[in-house]
Amino acid sequence: MPTVALIGNPNTGKSSLFNALCGGQARVGNYPGVTVEHKTGRMQLGPPPLKIVELVDLPGTYSLSARSADEAVSVEVLSGEMPGLTRPDAVIVILDATNLERNLYLLSQVLELQLPTLVALNMWDRLGSEGIAIDPKMLSESLGVPVVCTSASKMIGIADLKLALSDLLSGAAKPLRSRESLACGAFPESFHRQVDELQRFLESQGCPLLRFQAERLLIDDPQAHSYRVIPRGLAAWVTQRVGQSRQELADQGVLIPLFETRARYAWIKQRVAGAIQRSPMDRKNSGSDQFDRWLTHRWFGLLFFILLMFLIFQSITWIASWPMDGINLACGWLADQVASMMAPGPLRSLLVDGVLGGIGSVLVFLPQIAILFFFIAVLEDCGYMSRAAFMMDKFMSVIGMSGKSFLPLMSSFACAIPGIMATRTIENRRDRMVTLLIAPLMSCSARWPVYVLMVSAFVPNRSYLSGWVGLQGAVLFGIMCVGALVSIPVAWLLKRFVFPGDPSTFIMELSSYKWPSLRVVIMRVWERVLSFIARAGSLIFITSVLVWAAAYFPGDHGPADKAQAELEAQESMNNPDTTKLESLREQVHRYNAQLISQSYLGRAGDWIEPIVRPLGWDGKIGIAVLASFPAREVIVATLGTIYSLGSDQDQHSQGLVDQLRAATGPDGKAVYSLATACSIMVFFALCAQCVSTLVTIRRETNSWRWPIFSFVYMTTLAYIGAWIAYSFMSRW
Repeated sequence: MPTVALIGNPNTGKSSLFNALCGGQARVGNYPGVTVEHKTGRMQLGPPPLKIVELVDLPGTYSLSARSADEAVSVEVLSGEMPGLTRPDAVIVILDATNLERNLYLLSQVLELQLPTLVALNMWDRLGSEGIAIDPKMLSESLGVPVVCTSASKMIGIADLKLALSDLLSGAAKPLRSRESLACGAFPESFHRQVDELQRFLESQGCPLLRFQAERLLIDDPQAHSYRVIPRGLAAWVTQRVGQSRQELADQGVLIPLFETRARYAWIKQRVAGAIQRSPMDRKNSGSDQFDRWLTHRWFGLLFFILLMFLIFQSITWIASWPMDGINLACGWLADQVASMMAPGPLRSLLVDGVLGGIGSVLVFLPQIAILFFFIAVLEDCGYMSRAAFMMDKFMSVIGMSGKSFLPLMSSFACAIPGIMATRTIENRRDRMVTLLIAPLMSCSARWPVYVLMVSAFVPNRSYLSGWVGLQGAVLFGIMCVGALVSIPVAWLLKRFVFPGDPSTFIMELSSYKWPSLRVVIMRVWERVLSFIARAGSLIFITSVLVWAAAYFPGDHGPADKAQAELEAQESMNNPDTTKLESLREQVHRYNAQLISQSYLGRAGDWIEPIVRPLGWDGKIGIAVLASFPAREVIVATLGTIYSLGSDQDQHSQGLVDQLRAATGPDGKAVYSLATACSIMVFFALCAQCVSTLVTIRRETNSWRWPIFSFVYMTTLAYIGAWIAYSFMSRW
């Protein structure tokens, strides 16, 4: 099966073109050993007989200089060095027709790889409004490659592109382009001699490189990326040899990489001469610039951005609550149907609490993920996302991050999972990793039930300023801000010690505004939803079943199952005995409380009691915290079970509030107090207590190292914070 690579600058419509060619049938994963996303799809080429072609969507990049993981992946795929992928049979380079000169820089590098190349001149429909005229035939003759005019978002030119690609793949092997016809032909001769020497040495060591790879090793920083074909034993020598060559070139006045930039843009200028014409236009009066006067204004732009973010996240909360409630009701109804067909026992508990509970814990996240990525896709496609990053860059630079980190962090206040997934929009790996690791510190909606329960039970309901400020509301607001405030020093420490290096340069292209394509938006949302289900959902489900097993075994469930069967039989009667019904409910709740304390989970809670005692907790709180590992809000239902009230309790249940207030330890002292409540809230504000978040980190980083690191540092941070809160509040 022929393989075709698709490459282009960011904001050129590459994703739209990929979806148009493959019909949205994409497989998403990660390249081996790196955190860069890997997307492939298949398309059919005509005329008959139809040919099936695999299309590889390479990361959006401005060049093939291997200074970032994205750029390194593109070079390795195009060079045939990526494990599991053969070298492409052809390359489609997508260019923004309205920014042709800048986009041709990438094409000038791709041509040096000597692969059959096809140019897709995208956004062709916007040339008239920009006052630009391009002669595609003249441009094709000048570049020496086929050029097809397209508008991927409107499905214009897709058939012509497929036909041109079919001709390119079915044609005889093309003669190699001469060095003189390429941009590298203008490089200094001394540079070419150094490349020849490096190639000859590596070939003598049984490690041949393409000439383009050898050029990149000399031009780029060899410490930033070493090609996989270079053995470890040679890596140190290559680094030393490249350093010597670069110094020799500098002594001769060849400054790297300045000479490359000059040579390539000189080549581009020659190639577009006569093929592109621009009519004089007043750029200051263009539509995009008129919008930018307001939307990037120092004060109005910031106010608009804050208002927009508020509306987006309020919409996520409002809109997602309906389908989330529907999913919970559907899972509950299905659980009731399964329970009605089976007698109480381990199999029913596994199916109802383990399997269906695990499925529900996966599906319940989908509405938030879909809605958030819908808004992200709309903002990206219309061109506002880059403006939002620009507006927040000054604020985020205080902690050494860029404006692109703001939206993922804001998203994490709704749910950390889509927030972590949203870090894919951050090109710089250091910024992306720091954002990804501090995103779980934002207080997501799953922590809200814990906060509400503790505040309503132990914070006095007082008002100040003539009733305008309530103490309970102020405490809720304060605890919601704890994680965000702590994330500032954490981000600084991560940048300083875990991901050291020079601050990243914030360069953001402000592309012209345009109406978002509904088709593109829906395709992006669909891809993210499927990606979450396939990549994170399986592990979340497995973990939920394992936690169920830890909470179920090894107790004797016979008496509890018998009482449950009697309760269900009584409830099914037309005129049940109310007194007996309440007695059976209390009996079932009491059995369940005993069983969870005897389970492996309960034993673990007893084991950690000496560890959590300095936080003002007892073993029962420890059990509830451990049981909430699949999802933080589970702690409320677990406390209801522990205190013999049933697992149907929520944060507003007055019975649970009263039971917590009345709970005493073996010494007769109250288990809970305002200090204990503050300790629990601070712990949940800072801990990595959600397995779904950790699994998503694993999938996004392609390694277990970072979720383990996240769990350890956040749990340690939560423990210290909870101890400080308990110690301080105990003095009041």
